[in-house]
Parts: sequence; C-alpha cells; structure tokens
Amino acid sequence: MRNQFHTILAAMLLGLGLLASAAQAGEAGKVVFVAGQASVGTRPVALDAAIQEGDELTTGADGYVYVKTVDQGFLVLRPNSKARIVAYHIDTQNPANTRVKLELLQGVARSISGAGVKQARQNFRFNTPVAAIGVRGTDFVVYTDQQTSRVTVVSGGVVVSGFAGGCGPEGGGPCEGGASRELFAGQAGLMLQVQRGQTSPQLLRSPVMSPADQGAPARPDEPAGKVGATSPSGDVNLDAQKSNNVLNNSKQITQTSNNNPGGGTTVPPLVDQKPDVPLVNPPVDVTPPVVVRSEPEVFWGRYQAIAGAKVDAELQAKLNSGKYEAPLFAGGYQITRPIANNLTMPKEGSVSFALTSSDATLQRTGRDAVVAAVEDAHLNVNFATKAFDTGLTVVGDGLRVPISSSGTITNSIISKGMFVNPTLGSTIVRGYLGGANATEAAYIFQNIQPGVTVTGGTTWSR
Repeated sequence: MRNQFHTILAAMLLGLGLLASAAQAGEAGKVVFVAGQASVGTRPVALDAAIQEGDELTTGADGYVYVKTVDQGFLVLRPNSKARIVAYHIDTQNPANTRVKLELLQGVARSISGAGVKQARQNFRFNTPVAAIGVRGTDFVVYTDQQTSRVTVVSGGVVVSGFAGGCGPEGGGPCEGGASRELFAGQAGLMLQVQRGQTSPQLLRSPVMSPADQGAPARPDEPAGKVGATSPSGDVNLDAQKSNNVLNNSKQITQTSNNNPGGGTTVPPLVDQKPDVPLVNPPVDVTPPVVVRSEPEVFWGRYQAIAGAKVDAELQAKLNSGKYEAPLFAGGYQITRPIANNLTMPKEGSVSFALTSSDATLQRTGRDAVVAAVEDAHLNVNFATKAFDTGLTVVGDGLRVPISSSGTITNSIISKGMFVNPTLGSTIVRGYLGGANATEAAYIFQNIQPGVTVTGGTTWSR
C-alpha cells in the first residue's frame, strides 16, 4: 500500500513539474518567412506564428523557415531539416541569467546570434547529434546527420567539440578545452567536421561550394551576412543575397558528389589538407553592428500642408525630375517609385515585414488635424497567392484608431508589385513592393470613420 502511495505521489509531483515547466516556457521568436512544407510540432508553420521554448521545427523537401528571435537574431531552417528550441531565455538586465540552447537533429540550419546571445556567449549552446557548438558572436551554418556534423562560419567565430568527457549534450554553453577547436570567418574556405565518437574536430578544406549546404543551399532572400568578416558583429540584414555563394569565400570547383550511405541528402567529398592561412585566432571585436541602409526605392510624402507640417519638397522634386511614376494618393499623402525600378517578385513563400518609418495625422470632426503616431503595425505578404494583409493603430488627440486592410498585389509587366485593396471599405491603401527581391514595401493610407479621419504613410522592410 505504501509503495502504491509513493508511486501515485511521484506521478503527481512529476505532473506538477511538467505543468510548471510548460507555464514557464517563453517565446523564442516569430516566423518571418515560410515556404514549402514546414511544421512546428504536428501543425503547419504559419507566418507570424510565435515559436516557443520546447518547439520542434521540421521542413520537407521544399521547406524553408526563418525565425526571428526575441533578441533580433535568426534561426534559418533549410529543406529536409529538423531543429528543436530547447531554451531561449534572454535577460537583458542581467545577461548572466540568459540561457539559449538549440538542437539541429538533422539537415541544414543557419544561426545568427542576436543581441542577447552576444552579451552572454558563455550561455549559448548549439547541439547536433555528435557535436557541441559555441559562439564568439556569430553567424554560422551547420549540416548534420546522425554520424557527421560540419560547420562553416559566415562572420565571427565558433568553438566546436565532439561529445566526450565533460562535454555532453545535456550541458549548456560552449565546450572549451584541449579537445575543442575554433574556426573564424577569416579562415576562408575552411570548415570543421565532427564524426560520431570523435572528440576533436577536423579542420577541412572543401573543393566544392559551401560544404555545410549539403544539397540544401540558401534561398536568394535568406538574411545576408558580412562574408569573411573576422568580427563577430558582422552586418546582418534581410536584403537579398548578391550571389549564390554568399556563405563561401573559396572558389567553386565542379566535382561529382558521393551518395550518403544513409540515404537522403548527398554529401560532397572532402579533402583534409593543411590550410593556406595560419590558424591564429583573430581578435574578437565586440563593437555593436552598424547597419547601413540605402534610400528606399518607394517614396512617399505629404502633398498638402496638414497638421502644421509643410508640403514634402523632396518628394515634389523627385516627381518633377521625370524619373518617377505618376503618384498614387490617399488623404494628404502621395506615393511613387522610379520608372526604372528593379523589382523582381518572388514566386513563393510568405513574409512578415517590419515597420521602419511612419507618419500620420488624425482629425476629429470639427477640429484641426493633429500629428499622430503609428503603433501595433504588421504587414504580411503571401507571394504564392500575390496577396497582402496589414493593420496598425493610429494614436493621437486622445484616441486610438485601429485600421486593417487586405488585398492583392499586381504582377503584370505594366504595374508590378502594386498594392490593390477594395475601394468600397472604410480604409484606402495605396503602395508598392520595392527592392531587387521585394525586400521593402511602402504604402499610404486613409481611414474615414464617424467623427474621425486618419491618414498616413508607412515604410517596411524584411
């Protein structure tokens, strides 16, 4: 009877422990891009979905998922891959309490350290079935199956170790010791490989393109990093890559790949040789990243003097230059883009854009218009269906006015990338996608409700 009681009590305590653990699970990030077959747990991945600690992400043969973490980093999962968010707790007030642990169970993933990880590198761990990876404030790519893991570095550096001795998969933080080995982005064309049962990684040079891609290359719209940077703070943004081998500084040499004995993704042959560059660790630069943004391709501004503001002279000058399309109008705002724009519309995937700038006015009936703020903004674009949905809240004069709209995006030769929403509703949206791979967007809006009218302009980027 006593044994039965103890068994029941232990089960109750275990259940309470699991409930407490679930209650404490925090948000690790949000999905900002998804294409092809992808799931989180047993459900399909949805754009803007919150990814929680404990979630497992899986991609099919055509699947890609980009997760923007809560500390502005990225986890990119490429086709035929599976990863788990074991822990993602960021404490900006006390970085010593930060705990981040990721697992790549199979396939190819890219990890870009966020601000929280850079402040607490000693508490970051990226596991594969055979290796532990720590960072020096880093952007790196990993391929793994159950027997072999390979790591290349885009910027910063990594420290890699096989599981042995005091370095086990259950640990947190980097495994640093006599068996571990470091790799920095300045060591061009090199990679670290760990095989099951191997304690110290091998430094290898590959005669083929980006050895960690393993048949699952980056999409052209994957976040672009500073290639070959020795600094862990290499610039990272969501602009389209400039070339297909952005993750590799070495020359491409055509060679037939060998089949993986375990089936699945083919594994390029590797050549182990003495590197051409000295294996001396470069100094670690902890300078915060500087993001340089070019002028947006789509341009909007005020053509009427409202809420105490003047007409936008810069926009008028662009229109008078003859290099810009005839503007679209909404309220007191107008929007245009260059006649010779370089927009290329992606054919698949759903993307969540982030608001980068805005301007708005609010006018109550019988009162003068006042300057207002834009809050709680979102913009999602489904390139497969050529559709968008957006929403925001205009705040001013003691009011909060939420508005939302959805519609289609044109893809004709004459008018590519234009936002079109129904004109019968209370909200008018006029705008465009911009950039070489639709990496930016901008629109102006007007919403008329009983007693109040709001107008404004917004600029977005991936």
